[in-house]
Amino acid sequence: MGTFKIEGGIQLKGEVTPQGAKNEALQILCAVLLTPEKVTINNIPDIIDVNKLILLLGNLGVKIQKNGSGSITFQADEVNVGYLETEAFKKEGGSLRGSIMIVGPLLARFGKGYIPKPGGDKIGRRRLDTHFEGFINLGAKFRYQREDHFYGVETSGKLKGAHMLLDEASVTGTANIVMAAVLAEGITTIYNAACEPYLQQLCKMLNSMGAKITGVGSNLLTIEGVESLGGCHHIILPDMIEIGSWIGLAAMTRSEITIKNVSWANLGVIPSVFRKLGITIEKKDDDIYIPAHKNGYTVKTDIDGSILTIADAPWPGFTPDLLSIILVVATQANGDVLIHQKMFESRLFFVDKLIDMGAKIMLCDPHRAVVMGHNFQSQLKATVMSSPDIRAGISLLIAALSAKGTSTIQNIEQIDRGYERIDERLRALGANIVRM
Repeated sequence: MGTFKIEGGIQLKGEVTPQGAKNEALQILCAVLLTPEKVTINNIPDIIDVNKLILLLGNLGVKIQKNGSGSITFQADEVNVGYLETEAFKKEGGSLRGSIMIVGPLLARFGKGYIPKPGGDKIGRRRLDTHFEGFINLGAKFRYQREDHFYGVETSGKLKGAHMLLDEASVTGTANIVMAAVLAEGITTIYNAACEPYLQQLCKMLNSMGAKITGVGSNLLTIEGVESLGGCHHIILPDMIEIGSWIGLAAMTRSEITIKNVSWANLGVIPSVFRKLGITIEKKDDDIYIPAHKNGYTVKTDIDGSILTIADAPWPGFTPDLLSIILVVATQANGDVLIHQKMFESRLFFVDKLIDMGAKIMLCDPHRAVVMGHNFQSQLKATVMSSPDIRAGISLLIAALSAKGTSTIQNIEQIDRGYERIDERLRALGANIVRM
């Protein structure tokens, strides 16, 4: 188990370029299963979760050719569907949450798709119902082996287009259903579809392969099934969650940082939410410039003067993946903030570690926490802690970088699942961080 040793309280400075988006990469990689032709993907992040999925595709028989840093060509012309029923697959597929999205493409092209109960962050209940109800609507038969938590969908012929109203705007659920529907007979409409930029990217990629998807960017997608899809080239967007992490890091360490090539058009409300905390964010071409907040940052109250509430919501609302970062940044703000995590009931349970560091946080219930900012009058204190999941892990790392003294973070594999060479990139900005 790896460990980070961090000397906190150091002001950082420099430029950083965000990695390719993890959540987009997991969808895009699964889509290569829809065609026997070559698909080249660029800006792939070199992180544990993505690399696990690439390994899984290789074990399924997908040919993988590395072209250079972040660029890989895939060709799924000899897929071994039998691998899905092996013990090796049950172990491998169960270690990665993103593996659920291979089911839709496999079902559409080969008439069957299986998956063990996916792994991933322990942040609360994460339903799979939306995925499988969508496949059933398209004509698939569902089965579940309770003894080994093994899910399966099968069809004896082609899937049939259908109208469906999703019970939740699930990003991975929408992606999975879209990938199944592009090869179905007839027209599929998906209402209450997720419309995150990464889902939009998937639809644009599928259209470039020959799919017929309209309504991209809205919550109503219409898909006209086609006989087959071809190859394509695709570039993954910069990771908006990592961009938000760098913004939080700059504010907490009162550092002057420029985040390069952020794709402003795809950031949604992220900059405005950080601005509500009083953080100065300047747009310079397609870069974000954050000056050193030497005098701290003051929270903006609501119009009527009531406490600022920051809550997550489906896109174009604020992404739940950044609430942990917002919570940490609020610990040194001038003012109070109510954090409302609506989607996952275990995501706020890392706040005890921040309280141990001296943060003033009142956990109201599993979904809400009130943060009373220190305004840098009382610096967080170094401590020993363990990373429970990806986003809590990076939040604790930001806290450690701002804290007085030497902190230790254990179980850093959780951070490596979502952040590429984070220690090297922090050292390039002047941080004192060592991987042990």
